[in-house]
Amino acid sequence: MTPLSLLPLALAAGGGRVDQYETQQLVAAGLTLLQRCAPLVRALQGRRAAVLLPTSPAYVTAIAACEGRGAVLVNPLAAPTEVAYQLDDANVGAVFTSTALAARLPDGTPTVLLDDAPRRARVLAGGRTTDVDLGAHFGLALAGEADPPGRDEEAAIVYTSAMAGRALAAVLTHRNLLANGRSCVIAAGNVAEDHVLALLPFSHLFGLTVTATSPLLAGARVTTMERFHPMRAVDVLEREGITEVVGVPAVFGALVAVLERRRARLASDRLRLCICGGAVLPAAMQDRWFDLTGVELRQGYGLTEAGPVCLFNRVDLPNRRGALGVPFPGVGVTIRRPLAGPPAAGAEPYPELPRGEPGEICVRGDNVGPGYLRDGHLGLPRHGAWLGTGDLGAMDADGVVRFLGVLKPMFTRNGFNVYPRELERVVGELPGVRRVRVRAIPEPAREHDIGLDVEGAVTEAEVRAWCERHLSAYKQPSEVTVAA
Repeated sequence: MTPLSLLPLALAAGGGRVDQYETQQLVAAGLTLLQRCAPLVRALQGRRAAVLLPTSPAYVTAIAACEGRGAVLVNPLAAPTEVAYQLDDANVGAVFTSTALAARLPDGTPTVLLDDAPRRARVLAGGRTTDVDLGAHFGLALAGEADPPGRDEEAAIVYTSAMAGRALAAVLTHRNLLANGRSCVIAAGNVAEDHVLALLPFSHLFGLTVTATSPLLAGARVTTMERFHPMRAVDVLEREGITEVVGVPAVFGALVAVLERRRARLASDRLRLCICGGAVLPAAMQDRWFDLTGVELRQGYGLTEAGPVCLFNRVDLPNRRGALGVPFPGVGVTIRRPLAGPPAAGAEPYPELPRGEPGEICVRGDNVGPGYLRDGHLGLPRHGAWLGTGDLGAMDADGVVRFLGVLKPMFTRNGFNVYPRELERVVGELPGVRRVRVRAIPEPAREHDIGLDVEGAVTEAEVRAWCERHLSAYKQPSEVTVAA
């Protein structure tokens, strides 16, 4: 099978750039790392790799260095306890990370520091430190069938769907990620002349697929921002010739606030495409964004288990403000009756509903992953080829889908999913706690804040300290009430 059916090699063949580096150089550096470091190869023997990095060129090098094994994409906001669980659960042999983030790893974890990638790497494994020169490679000779289907092998593992109290490891193959990336090229109209501002974490598939995979497959340029800063982001949009920016509602809300404080429209004549996803986008924000930029803010919808994008207000169609858009190229989307219990004998288990009638959004296609590493019965349900998303929607007569709410027990904060049962389990493990209830507090700038109602012989300070040690930054409670 052609090597271009592997995600990193397909990206290299696109001819794009990440910051000042050619993608081919970043991928070649990752492959060189494996060739020149026997301790790393031994650490990864029969095991997966993990990537714990901010959005940066080094992320591409790390993905390439995971060659032949699934890469666990760890959120840089994860707490050390969450990181340790994911590494153990996924049988990770080594982690590609930075010096700043390495402190979150369990002691003794084989570690590859990519602070100086793609020039060099430092490998800490087998009780020794090895410095590896990554810059003295001979490049890549890439040849093969153009745009082949991706391989049906693990490419990425992402922890999500903690409806039952613990995050599950969703598996995405090279076929899934390449199919979704190529669909995005079509729906977003990506071309080699594009310049994309990547504000989202690459550990989130929305960021990886829409702000990296799609533009790099098209040969475009990607400019990364390790940490989102709204004032700096507006400056980059105005001065760097950015043609596309992607974010969650909280990101665009922050950008709108900067523009309003400056009392000026965005000073850019190149920006053509603005994409928002990850949470419900208020139509009022779309209206205000257009007033300040002259560019439509186009909403999309997806989920990790589907690579992730399934619906989008694509660029060759009028933007429907307040709607999720139409099915992505190659993605099947229907609205089906949610299951209230086992189907009757001989009945269709998951009937499709007429246009306009509310029901569960269901998807299928090459973008949909094969499932989870384990405990799939606790994740999103499958009904034949259809994946139930756990989200409620309705499809209009013209095929545009509107979001109507969630069926699964979760809510969003800054575009990230928050699962109440996961927080209740973690806080419930604090000695002295008898009962925990999680509340979603509406907060327009962040979608929701988090409230904790705790019963037990503990203090608010003890609860907050426990949460800081055991929960990601975006899962930290805003309000904590304690009753004895």
